[in-house]
Parts: sequence; structure tokens; C-alpha cells
Amino acid sequence: MPPISNLTTLLQSMQPVLNDGVYVFSTVPPNTDLRTLDPIGTFREAEGLTVVLAEEQAQQAGLPVLFRAAWITLTVHSDLQAVGLTAAFATALGNANISCNVIAAAFHDHVFVPVELGQAAMAVLWALQRQALSEADITRQTR
Repeated sequence: MPPISNLTTLLQSMQPVLNDGVYVFSTVPPNTDLRTLDPIGTFREAEGLTVVLAEEQAQQAGLPVLFRAAWITLTVHSDLQAVGLTAAFATALGNANISCNVIAAAFHDHVFVPVELGQAAMAVLWALQRQALSEADITRQTR
């Protein structure tokens, strides 16, 4: 299926999934050999390499834990050039006082929220999806 760029369709199709486990954001020096780690994401900055990985792996490697997170995947195949999806769910989460860190990958958006707020974040995202579906129903009925 091709990526979706229409905001309404993206919101209606988000289908958030809470991945099992606890994930952490950590940092390692820029030239660190990552072969002993299995990060789900990395990002290189001038100050070092940010790694996102399972908490157990970070602990075993003695890495500093900067943020403990629940990992939510929006399973809709979002277009990397789509406009408004991140703003919509970040606003909804912000309104519920839930911070989020987002990684957009080639197929899906991945949302990292404080681990203790994973279920609450899921409820917010499902409500946002239901709202988009309801608004579409109302629009169809008024045509």
C-alpha cells in the first residue's frame, strides 16, 4: 500500500500499538562500536550519538539513561512529506500533559512517551483516531 499523506486519512488510520518493554534514550561517544548493542534507533549529533534501545540492553552496557519510555508505533503507512500528523498527535498528548519524542521512519511514526504514561497516551491516541472517524461520518451525513 502506498504511503498516505492526507491528514484526515492519517488520523483515521493511525492504529497505535503499544510495543512491549521499556525503552530508553541514551548517548554514546561518536565512534562507539554498536555491534554489541541492538538499538531501535540512532541519531548522530555534534555532542555524541543518541541511541534508543531496550532498557535491559542499556543497563547491561552501563549506558546512562536519559529518558525511560513506552514505545508506541502508529501503524498507518505515513508519507514522510505528510503535513500535520505529528502536530495533531503531539498537541493531543500535550493537552493531556504527556510529553512525547517522535521518530519518523520510512513507513511509520514512532512515539516515545514516559513509561508510566504509556496506557494513558494510548487512550489519547485512540480518542484522536475516533474523533477523526466521527468527524468524517458527520461530513458524509451532511452532504
